[in-house]
Amino acid sequence: MPGSEWGTATEQRFNVNLSILFTELPLLERPAAAAAAGFTAVELWWPWVDSPIPERSELDALKKAIEDAGVQLTGLNFYAGQLPGPDRGALSIPGAESERFRANIDVAADFARSLGCKALNALYGNRVEGVEAAEQDALALENLVLAARAADRVGAILLIETLNQPESPLYPLVSAPAGVAVVDRVNEATGLGNARFLMDLYHLSMNGEDLPSVIERYAAKTGHVQIADNPGRGAPGTGTLPLEDLLGRLRKAGYEGWVGLEYKPGDRPSAAAFDWLPAEARAAR
Repeated sequence: MPGSEWGTATEQRFNVNLSILFTELPLLERPAAAAAAGFTAVELWWPWVDSPIPERSELDALKKAIEDAGVQLTGLNFYAGQLPGPDRGALSIPGAESERFRANIDVAADFARSLGCKALNALYGNRVEGVEAAEQDALALENLVLAARAADRVGAILLIETLNQPESPLYPLVSAPAGVAVVDRVNEATGLGNARFLMDLYHLSMNGEDLPSVIERYAAKTGHVQIADNPGRGAPGTGTLPLEDLLGRLRKAGYEGWVGLEYKPGDRPSAAAFDWLPAEARAAR
């Protein structure tokens, strides 16, 4: 981004999503790679797509890799099925997937607590053919209430994420109002107030939403922000989204949380995909 003032004009705290960046490396090498690129905070999707309850040795190894790298884990997904892949969460899927989500709740929450991670993201799950939407939504609320209570127990917030219709046609939360409505329902059901909106500017832009309006309306209910450029879901500057302006609007609206870098590095090593952000702006302030 020639002439950009990224890092000087923004006071944002950036973290790197290690489930989409540095995936050319084994999981346990990614935290150190993020640190070598100058970052001090990372986030993750649930790393074990086949297991909501991994072996203790696997959890311990990942915890050690994060601690040894000297980075802070700031966000973690609950079990979400095959992600990346066809799934978009498990908590609204009746039967085995819902049971896997429930089995994972305390595992994910306790892992987050062990690393001081304060945000847990619960992906809603796709619509299932032959199951009434109302049945899925009732199950989702039950499971989100359990997740919110577990998050509260470890001092964390629960995040509800909106995805985009073109890439997730079976996912019901494909607008900011839909995601925020679920946040409100969970908070009403628990009385805890710890459910928050995950505002992913890439997904919202793919849905054609008015992003300045979304920021103005929902910044106060937002617990986390993620970015990628559009088209292409690449690094800022590879598409046409005015991400610097949008993050400035978020800051002016009072958002002081993390901004997760959840974009694809393209046909280059992940370490080369951060040239848009000055090195001095990568470490959390």
